[in-house]
Order: sequence, then C-alpha cells, then structure tokens
Amino acid sequence: MASNQGSDQGKGSTQKGTSKRGFAAMSEAQQREIASKGGQAAHQKGTAHEFDSEEARRAGQKGGEAVSRDREHMAEIGRKGGENRQLAARQNGKARAAASSQQQDKSGVRQGGKEDDS
Repeated sequence: MASNQGSDQGKGSTQKGTSKRGFAAMSEAQQREIASKGGQAAHQKGTAHEFDSEEARRAGQKGGEAVSRDREHMAEIGRKGGENRQLAARQNGKARAAASSQQQDKSGVRQGGKEDDS
C-alpha cells in the first residue's frame, strides 16, 4: 500500500502554495549580484546580446509610443516643460534687467534718463 504522506502537506496552513522560492525569495541586492555575474559570464563567453544602434532606436521608439498613449502623463510633462520655460524666461529677464541697471549706474545715467550731478 502506498502512503499518502504528501497529501496532508499544507493542511492547516494559511498559505496556498504561494511561498517564495528561488530568485523571488532573495533580496533585491542578491538578485542583482547574481544577474550581474550571469551577464559578465555571457560577455566572456561571447553569447551576450548587444544592441546595435538600429535596434536601440527601435526599442526607444517602441517605449516612446507606449508612454505617449497615456494622455494625462503627456499633458503633465508638457505642463512641467512650460512652467520651466516660463521660469527660465523670468530669471533671464531679471538677470538682463540687473545687468542693464548696473551698466546704467556705471555710466552715470539715472532711471529718469537724467545724468547724475553728484
């Protein structure tokens, strides 16, 4: 007669076969270390995949298309770009005004356009 040793396994436990095993049970640092060693070994062996410029361009294009489908995300990016551009223009305007003011001070011309008599 065969014994039913394995059939009682897991009864009474709250987990239903969801215990982490292998890579999933490791910390992120351990996973990175092992993956890095695998990549180094593949390069040494000569079997590692290397992107050529055309393949990299296609991959970037594909990623860009995926991101651009999210209209809300694209609107947020555009809004941030507009805000940064506006801020830079204000800062450039202030810098120009300050430089102009300093130049006028050196030449002895006051704001009203009259020369300083002092």
